[in-house]
Formats: sequence, structure tokens, C-alpha cells
Amino acid sequence: MGQVIVVIGDRLGKGQKVALGVEAAGGKAIVILGVAADMKLGDVMNKEEASFGISFCGSGGAGAITAQNKYGYKAKHGMRSVDEGVTAINEGNKVLGFGFMDKEELGKRLVEAYIKKYGQP
Repeated sequence: MGQVIVVIGDRLGKGQKVALGVEAAGGKAIVILGVAADMKLGDVMNKEEASFGISFCGSGGAGAITAQNKYGYKAKHGMRSVDEGVTAINEGNKVLGFGFMDKEELGKRLVEAYIKKYGQP
């Protein structure tokens, strides 16, 4: 049995807390290091065959829109809460764009929602 693979790209190079939540829920987190990591999200998701990706920046859009445009991933952006992210997973989105929100709860609940919707890979 595989794992839910989540790629995390943060404009400021963060994402470690949300990664802890992903792993607490049994997923595998891949945090892209460095400033402007959100702009690399689609490329890393494609390479790693990710279940879904999370982009963080001020507006919650740049990395998500770039991944959508380059790879055709269904994306929802501009989100500001954990519940919005869970709804986005339930709507079938593969790229989730948030304002800065590096919280463990976010990673945990998103992976749980993914497994509930799609089952364990």
C-alpha cells in the first residue's frame, strides 16, 4: 500500500509545520526548500507523482495558478481556512492555494479528507 504524497511550496521557504500534520495523518510530505518555492510546486508534483500539492503565498494564488496552467491540475486558490481546504479536496482539486498558514492541523486534516474521499493509495 502506498502513501498520500503531498508537495508543499511556500513563498518564504516554510511549510515544515504543515508537513508534520501530513505525516501525522500517515502521508508523505515533500517540502520544497528556498524562497519562491511555491512557483516550483507543479514541477515537483509532476516529478513526484503527488496526490496533491499545497501552495502558500500572500494571496494564496501564484503557485497554485502556475501549477494549474502548466500541468492542468485542478486548483483552488485564495483560501484562508482549514475548512476551505477540506472542501477543496472534496471538490476534486489537486492544487490548494492558501495565504500563509503553516499549521500542523492543515496538513493533517487535508490528508484525512483525501483518504476519506479517495482511499489509501
